[in-house]
Amino acid sequence: MPVAIITGASKGLGRALAEALAVRGWDLVVDARSAGPLEEAARGLRSVGARVVALPGDVTDGGHRAALVAAAGELGGLDLLVNNASALGAEPLVRLAELPLEGFRRALEVNAVAPLGMIKEAMPLLRGSRNFSYLSSYGADAPYIGDAPRGGDAGKGETYDPHPYSGNTQNAKLSVSSTYSGVAGAILTISSDAAVEAYPTWGGYGASKAALEQQSAVLAEEEPGLRVWWVDPGDMRTDLYAAAVPDDDVSGRPAPATVVPALLRLLDEAAPSGRYTAAGLRAGSGTVGSR
Repeated sequence: MPVAIITGASKGLGRALAEALAVRGWDLVVDARSAGPLEEAARGLRSVGARVVALPGDVTDGGHRAALVAAAGELGGLDLLVNNASALGAEPLVRLAELPLEGFRRALEVNAVAPLGMIKEAMPLLRGSRNFSYLSSYGADAPYIGDAPRGGDAGKGETYDPHPYSGNTQNAKLSVSSTYSGVAGAILTISSDAAVEAYPTWGGYGASKAALEQQSAVLAEEEPGLRVWWVDPGDMRTDLYAAAVPDDDVSGRPAPATVVPALLRLLDEAAPSGRYTAAGLRAGSGTVGSR
């Protein structure tokens, strides 16, 4: 069975994705800072037959990251690393002039430094992954890039080029590279439209996610044998958003489970490395890589 590590899996998008993978027969290593909600989530995952290791802890702790990867190794390896855990830096969000530097450091540590730490720890297992049943179907032209309904944490409604600074040149090279014939594991990183757009009060969080996105883009260049996806999930009804903007009514926002089919499409179609939006993946037709 394939094995995934999912950080921040006790609630929200992390839990919804874990539930979907468990139903598909994946074995899981899941983490969250609070032991009670994490164990509750793990019981639900085990109820569908998945082997689940639930390790409470903080992703900024190197020892905890090592324990997560060691647990995956004991389950048989690692095929998918999901960097989902996030920190806002201030709750509620504030303008940059009022943002405490310690809060900004926390956002950078959780949103950018910890994911790199997870990747470094997990790299040997990811490079050795051969469990994806859909590896042989890999093949596409270029990842989804183009105008899509903006649906990130700030809740705007315009359209935008989700990766305006790259021209899609790096990912286009990856998509036709012969090195993908031996593609191994995958890294799925949850980002935000705040990484590429300027919204008042979202500066600290957005800067940390921008760092995460650039880190992902470079990793995709450096590790052509892996698939590296960074995804803007769009608007969601989550505790994170409620903490960010407590005066906003989140009741009309979609549940995290509505984003999961878009993420599963990346897996099912063995998508090329690149930046994706959940809105674009849902709206697209045919192969993921089609424009």
